[in-house]
Amino acid sequence: MDIRTRERTFAVSEAAEQVGLSTYTLRWYEQEGLVAPPARDSAGRRRYTQQDVDWLLLLTRLRRTGMSVRDMRRYVELARQGDGTLGERRALFEEHRARVLRRMAELTEDLKVLDFKIDAYRRAELGDGRD
Repeated sequence: MDIRTRERTFAVSEAAEQVGLSTYTLRWYEQEGLVAPPARDSAGRRRYTQQDVDWLLLLTRLRRTGMSVRDMRRYVELARQGDGTLGERRALFEEHRARVLRRMAELTEDLKVLDFKIDAYRRAELGDGRD
């Protein structure tokens, strides 16, 4: 707990666990400038706030959806500049959303092929013989 604000804080391992990252990867996010350096306790250990964890969750979702590190850096840069960049941030997310939708359509087609082959092998196992 941060005594100054009474806000619960998290150690590196706790924050990493909450967002599904290794502590190494979390530190990489810091080194890349995607995450502001967290506050430190009296012993010099990193302490993450809930706001830090929420930010990391957003970044991991963006990465999981295939956003490039370059675009993530651009987003972080824009966010740090404040509300004057809202339109640019929206446009960045709209472009990324379009890429995600295209990828989802591709995956849907790929899944159809897999389903076809699975069905063909099931039929072949039952003696139908077509694949």
